[in-house]
Amino acid sequence: MLDFKPLNTVRCELGEGPAYDERRNALWYCDIVQKAIHCCDLATGDTRSWTMASEVGSLGLADSGKLVVALRDEVGMFDPEDGTFERIASIEADRPDTRLNDGKVGPDGAFWVGTMDDGEGAEKRPIASLYRVDAAGYVERKIEGIKISNGLAFSPDGKTMFHSDSRGPWIDCWDFDPDTGTISDRRRFADLDDTVGRPDGGATDSEGCYWSAGVSAGNLNRFSPDGKLMSSQPVPVAAPTMPCFGGEGLDRLFLTSLRVGRDPAKLEANPLTGTVIVADSPVVGSPVSRFRDV
Repeated sequence: MLDFKPLNTVRCELGEGPAYDERRNALWYCDIVQKAIHCCDLATGDTRSWTMASEVGSLGLADSGKLVVALRDEVGMFDPEDGTFERIASIEADRPDTRLNDGKVGPDGAFWVGTMDDGEGAEKRPIASLYRVDAAGYVERKIEGIKISNGLAFSPDGKTMFHSDSRGPWIDCWDFDPDTGTISDRRRFADLDDTVGRPDGGATDSEGCYWSAGVSAGNLNRFSPDGKLMSSQPVPVAAPTMPCFGGEGLDRLFLTSLRVGRDPAKLEANPLTGTVIVADSPVVGSPVSRFRDV
């Protein structure tokens, strides 16, 4: 069993997008609702924060030392040294009912990021897509007909892409060409429900297993490379959103979570909800690629 403890005292309304920075030995993550980017120094515990112009859906590390960041309807480069953001691409800027959501840098060095139905209705519509964005700002739509794009992760060999729809609720996998970013042979990896947990963010470990935050059930789920549910562990947050392996040996497991819209009784029963929690991992994680911007 994973023994989770709080990483720091920062409490997010909608924590997401954790990414381990091996150069700084730090964990980057965002708060979508508060429009914030946070960076926690793992050696000292000190946390720096920046407020952005709109919701921060996700982020990734770049070769330059900057971050590639998805705001509401644009992707750009964020420089933590001076706090500047430079847009490289606009995505669905003409769609007020969608916003950018989960994203991750792929083995091809591009930023893969999806949108979600951000309309008022409780029933989400399949109006979202998954995109590939390169450093030149070229945007390519890869998948359509999604309600809430989520769960992006890549196998250790870079040849399989995992992707989920939180309201599907399903996880699919694709053959992935790390040289070109071409995806093919889509297949169902897992069908889920509210008992196991609708799939939110994902990560892979060195054994090729896929870890999924079961946001609706308060579980962290681990699947074998062929989609078998190997373990489903309750976690001390009401709604986990994304796992991330980090630490110098990639042997620590970080988990973000959300508070917004949760049952007050569940929040009271899980007071760590909204904070990043961390545990020693029984398995080493798979490294995540950097955005090729230099």
